[in-house]
Amino acid sequence: MSRRSLLRALGAGAAGATLAGCGVPAAFVEPGDRAGHDSSATDHTLHFANWPLYIDTDDDNESKRPTLEAFSKRTGISVTYTEEINDNDEFFGKISPALMNHQQTGRDLIVISDWMAARFVRLGWVQEMDRAKQPHVAKYLDPQLRSPAFDEGRRHSVPWQSGITGIAYNRKKLGREIRSTGDLWADDLRGRVTLLSGLDESFALLMQGNGVDITRWTADDFHEICEQTEKRVRSKHIRRFTGNDYIKDLATGDVLACQAYSGDVIQLQADNPDIEFVVPEEGAELWAESLMIPNLARHKRNAERLIDHYYDPEVAAELAAWVNYVCPVPAARDVLASSKDEETAALAEDPLIFPDDAMRERLAIARDITSDERMDFAKKWNGIVGL
Repeated sequence: MSRRSLLRALGAGAAGATLAGCGVPAAFVEPGDRAGHDSSATDHTLHFANWPLYIDTDDDNESKRPTLEAFSKRTGISVTYTEEINDNDEFFGKISPALMNHQQTGRDLIVISDWMAARFVRLGWVQEMDRAKQPHVAKYLDPQLRSPAFDEGRRHSVPWQSGITGIAYNRKKLGREIRSTGDLWADDLRGRVTLLSGLDESFALLMQGNGVDITRWTADDFHEICEQTEKRVRSKHIRRFTGNDYIKDLATGDVLACQAYSGDVIQLQADNPDIEFVVPEEGAELWAESLMIPNLARHKRNAERLIDHYYDPEVAAELAAWVNYVCPVPAARDVLASSKDEETAALAEDPLIFPDDAMRERLAIARDITSDERMDFAKKWNGIVGL
């Protein structure tokens, strides 16, 4: 099972939503109070917190992580790597007390989804990176991911991996193609469609199906999809809302079409070539999960060096071959294509890892849900989903 499929629905009353929505003055950290004493020059260590199953491992020894070990060997920096992030809101709750009280989190580098990263940036909880010390990032970061609305110029965040929220379906069992989001609502799919339960994971694709520019969607756009979704729930067209459950439903044939993540589908296709992934004609959401350096991190320089290590195309290619999500380093494609291993070389031609120009034209990064919107929107959506 892929890392992305571990995401859970945004829970009602999430700690982050409550805090940011209320605008607690003490939570915001001024720019001058974000940097701590950097011990990188004398203390060659680093604490990196990530999601499970989100880094390459050795085929013979899963405790070994080749790209991470290569960094330590080259730089002499020892990395403590923990797979402690299982849910964005849960992790927010774990480290927010320290951040709002101007204390160290004990972590130098974290990976969180961009919708949560937006909250960290607004609260001033992460440090600006020194791009002069990250030449690989400056040169190789995917242009389409360079400047999200929440972090102009990517000064506080760097994508770890990216992905697409689109539609997966079983073409053989359905007996026809799906080309647009509107195709999900055809009569022959009644009761055989699922949507993602998480607000941040689901809303953009549904809006795009209505022809909305998700880079600047409005509250009216949101309420329109809520009304449409409620009707489809009442008519039992939508079978249910899922987290990672859709993988099993699609594999067994209980569901014929669903909202899905690109990386999950690559894994499903390995067992069932009849499963297809579609970037709808109206478009799909391009998202990222990003590396960030929390306030008062004790090894900021070491963290910046590790980030830049993963933007070396050779390293990015090795990671991409393992995680199978959209690689944020397009130059890694040529590295994979030159591999003597036929299976590895084939990954260079997979549009779900390296989207082609035609697919990229249909991808967009949604503007994030603001702190003022989140509480009401989450309550509305969770009421429909049944959370």
